[in-house]
Amino acid sequence: MIEMNLVRHRGIAAATLIALVGILATPAARAVPSFARQTGMACEACHTVFPELNHFGRMFKANGYNIDNLKPVRGITATKQEMLALSGLPPISLMVQVSQTNLSKNLPEGTDLGTSQSGTVAFPQQISIFYAGKIAPGVGSFIQLTYGNDSGTVGIDNVDLRWADNRVLADDRSLVYGITANNNPTVQDLWNSTPAFGYPYASSNAAVPPIAGTQIDGTLGQDVAGLSAYVMWNEALYAEFGVYRSAKQGQANTLTGEAGPLDGGYSNVITGEAPYYRLAYEYQWGRNSLSVGVYGATFKLLPGSPDGGVTPVPLSGPYNEFKDNALDFQYQYIGERHLFTMAGTRIKEDMTLNASYANGGSENLSNDLTTSRLAATYYYQRKYGATLGYFSTTGSHDAGLYPLGEPPGVVTSGNGLPDTKGWSAELNYMPWLNTRLSVQATQYSKFNGADSNYDGFGRSASDNNSLYFLVWFNY
Repeated sequence: MIEMNLVRHRGIAAATLIALVGILATPAARAVPSFARQTGMACEACHTVFPELNHFGRMFKANGYNIDNLKPVRGITATKQEMLALSGLPPISLMVQVSQTNLSKNLPEGTDLGTSQSGTVAFPQQISIFYAGKIAPGVGSFIQLTYGNDSGTVGIDNVDLRWADNRVLADDRSLVYGITANNNPTVQDLWNSTPAFGYPYASSNAAVPPIAGTQIDGTLGQDVAGLSAYVMWNEALYAEFGVYRSAKQGQANTLTGEAGPLDGGYSNVITGEAPYYRLAYEYQWGRNSLSVGVYGATFKLLPGSPDGGVTPVPLSGPYNEFKDNALDFQYQYIGERHLFTMAGTRIKEDMTLNASYANGGSENLSNDLTTSRLAATYYYQRKYGATLGYFSTTGSHDAGLYPLGEPPGVVTSGNGLPDTKGWSAELNYMPWLNTRLSVQATQYSKFNGADSNYDGFGRSASDNNSLYFLVWFNY
């Protein structure tokens, strides 16, 4: 196993040399096996267990997914200028998830014929193909194409394209710098304490979803395009700044039938650019590491069509502004047999709902929403694992924004509050480093504003408790 202190406070050149020497005898890769094939290392060099990154994995990502151990196909000019450096093996991987979800109480049937089926089998829940690895010197990618059983379609999923370079400074400290283009705020982040790659790493798409979530917490995933620049000094201090624009998928302009431009048939379109920031510091000692940071973004959204184009609304005039600011931390201990991680985040969203307030979509001009998550994970020999997590979302009372629905309700709020709180516990068995068998229990103490009769039609928060069984393969 690669010792974490080998890369502690070293220059990038030294870290890279250590990694390449380690190829002959050691492990590594990111969340998909194509990185392992590219580097010649097994998963535990870059991970505690997938998809959680360790320090080496974070540096691999920051450096543009570029460390490799494959003989490339090269193109060189007469002046020995390199024009091409293709990997001899395409960086392609496959992920398959098969699951079953059981709710504490069956959902009422939308046809008023009784209740829905007991339990949901997803075979598969998700199949993803990844193109993940080095594209050219300094350029790398993480591109995910996914079939989901909930949509029944294949579509673009998480994408992170990078250019990166590094320098060893005069004082032997390192500087990594780069540019990332991505489609989900925080998918480019190096730590598993931010939303895109935070716990739970997999969850049921058949469970009942809470009524509210902050914009930076996955709400805009795959609907935006972001471009940001980042630097990392001495493998410790990280800073990133960028902007996002709307980049809707699978929709067409009503006049041309083509992909754009966006018009009043679209909803929640960013007006102008949405600024994004990330600052973090990581400290390492022995087998331990601790990171603390802040991140956030401001999204100004034109509501547009509330029903997918049936009722077009001009993309102009008042907009809703969402200011998301968050704190996060992650602690890791990586021993020979024992691994422990604790990570958490707190996201505060301040809303100014000029558009929704004007059209009657909210009772208040200003609202707030706060989401907190904390999770602790222990693994023995990277084979037997357990996680205990806590989650909470609280916010302003607004019966216009969180309305009472028509029977049978279920995903609505009977009292105009978004408050949802609970716990989750997960047991994992990994017979191989690329295979996980999991059982995850989620229990709610409050759901959409109340512990009982939260939807106004008799359903309790505990009725949405779920038991989720998952088989997860990466190849």
